[in-house]
Amino acid sequence: MSLWFRTLLRLAPIVFGVSLLSVLGLFGFRALVPLEGLRGSTDAVGNYLQTVGGIYAVLLAFVVYVVWGQYNDARGFVAREATAIVDLHRTASGLPNTTRVAIQDKLQAYLDAVVSEEWRAMTRGDDATIERVGAILDEVWLAIHKCRPGSATQQAVYSEVLSRFNELSDVRTSRLTASRTRIPPAMRVLLYLGALITIGSMYLLAFEQLWLHALATGMLAGAIAHVLFLIVDLDHAFGGHCHVEDAPFLRARRTFTRPTHQASADAVV
Repeated sequence: MSLWFRTLLRLAPIVFGVSLLSVLGLFGFRALVPLEGLRGSTDAVGNYLQTVGGIYAVLLAFVVYVVWGQYNDARGFVAREATAIVDLHRTASGLPNTTRVAIQDKLQAYLDAVVSEEWRAMTRGDDATIERVGAILDEVWLAIHKCRPGSATQQAVYSEVLSRFNELSDVRTSRLTASRTRIPPAMRVLLYLGALITIGSMYLLAFEQLWLHALATGMLAGAIAHVLFLIVDLDHAFGGHCHVEDAPFLRARRTFTRPTHQASADAVV
């Protein structure tokens, strides 16, 4: 099943459900408030709705811009971390064989743990699992720390390995931070309250034709529901419907068997 179709299946009930509720609310409002009572304030309500709608549209645009940027940052952190793992795994092949094997085995274990355990843990806020996976990366550091380069060439490689490891550690921290970043609760309240006010304000307009009033109200409510769905989904970069994929890590794992990652440096002097 394609991503487009899965998105449609998840989005359509929300959009149509909110549109239906808004129309039912309109019918209830029109049953209580006669059309004659709305005609006298049409111009004032129009100006009010234009102001409120403009402010809310700017708010939605701003929040979408922010969460889209955070989502793209999260994807970038994942790609950079996978690249850092590959670089460290390959660069470690220039160290003495015992150290190379220890580092590469721990990197393999770390990558497997990220894909099989930590990815789901980030969506649940499971700090215990995240700490356990992080401990595997600490073991990589211990293997690097125990290394004793035997030549000037290996010393240069060792310095590069230290740099690659620090980069990997930094990007991992950025990825975990991105997985915890959320819209503040006060902003969420403002978004939902603004939606209710904007949709409810449509009821005050004096449409002569009820069906046209219902159509305009339902379309506005559906559009707002769509945007709010997008905001909530992007806000959960690793747990939303369009979540950040672990594909860069899977590609990184496939590179580990390449000859450039398995060369021994014991003969280098």
